[in-house]
Amino acid sequence: MPQFLDTKEAAKHVRLSTATLERLRVTGGGPAFIKPVPNRVVYDIIDLDAWMRGRRQHSTSENQAA
Repeated sequence: MPQFLDTKEAAKHVRLSTATLERLRVTGGGPAFIKPVPNRVVYDIIDLDAWMRGRRQHSTSENQAA
């Protein structure tokens, strides 16, 4: 598996839609991303996994992450 994923691959990795991942890129609160050149975005799998782990909750009464 490659270390860097495009938006479609990254969305599949974290089980979100590409639209959600794109929206999080604009509004903030999403995983870190890399722009190696204009109009190109990639995600490091390590960042995706860390972002998901940071959203871990133990009950539904915990504050929802943005």
